[in-house]
Amino acid sequence: MATTVTEAFNIFQKDHVNLDPEVTKQARSSHGWLIGVINGFDGNVDHFPTLYTEKHISFGSFARNTKIRPLDDIDKIICLHAEGSTYQESIFSTTITVNNTSSPLYRLTHDNSDQLNSIRVVNKFVSALSSVPQYDKADVNRNQEAATLKLKSYPWNFDIVPGFYTSPEADGRSYYLIPDGSGHWKKTDPTRDRDLVTYLNVRNEGHMLNLIRVVKYWNKRPTMPSMKSYLLECIMLDYIYSLPEKSISQFVDLHLSDVFRAISDKVLGAVNDPKGIQGDINDLSYEDRFKIRDRALEDVQKADLARAYEDAKEIRNSINTWKRVFGQNFPDYG
Repeated sequence: MATTVTEAFNIFQKDHVNLDPEVTKQARSSHGWLIGVINGFDGNVDHFPTLYTEKHISFGSFARNTKIRPLDDIDKIICLHAEGSTYQESIFSTTITVNNTSSPLYRLTHDNSDQLNSIRVVNKFVSALSSVPQYDKADVNRNQEAATLKLKSYPWNFDIVPGFYTSPEADGRSYYLIPDGSGHWKKTDPTRDRDLVTYLNVRNEGHMLNLIRVVKYWNKRPTMPSMKSYLLECIMLDYIYSLPEKSISQFVDLHLSDVFRAISDKVLGAVNDPKGIQGDINDLSYEDRFKIRDRALEDVQKADLARAYEDAKEIRNSINTWKRVFGQNFPDYG
């Protein structure tokens, strides 16, 4: 229970939105141990690809500190040495040609081909992880582009994505090539996502992350179709990027009306990948876009009403109105 709106939001974020610090600490510890195990595959597992450990990289919302409860997955790209392999892009896919027939990668090519099969690479990770004694009770399988490891002792999955780090291209950028889920490869660049979040959070004195996480909680409520977490994050980052420096304060409630209004507008159109790789990432159906737009506009009105109640010192009514936006987990007045 809470007697002020600020107290209500603080309790809500602590108990229902933000990850428990102890869970986060445990997750990072188990993640570090797992990466140590994987690094040990190089030279200890027969024909395991040579690792490029300096270019391993964490990605996803846990790495960017935009993850909300529950912690259900931790993503990591495990970088491999190309050993002379080359890649080629087409409008359909990216292929990697293994030029070194003595490389462990050559054993993972498509049948009767020198092109590297990303499914076989992921399955090599699945096989190696399944052989670790500490993981004998774990569920290890391939999930599209990742080797997914679910330990019985933790509620989260580890999604281990094998990848390669490219030489700089004509634009000066390097990329990661990761599995596309269909046997070939695709480009990504987690550093762009990470650096954009860091830049905007610093530009707003560290207050942006809480705002993103609260809106992600709102997105998961069963009052409308849910956007993919990354799509919502990109919409919010695009909006926040347009604001002057230090526009986001520590008081989340002050900004929700404007954020909901921005979502109602941006969800209807194209949402460009901030990495400059995928183009428009808005894959929502038009029906879902309008349902989200309508819910966002309804909650603009509720947010404005809640703020008006607070300005009028009607704190009970303000908290009750915010409860209509966020549901039963939002604290009661009292």
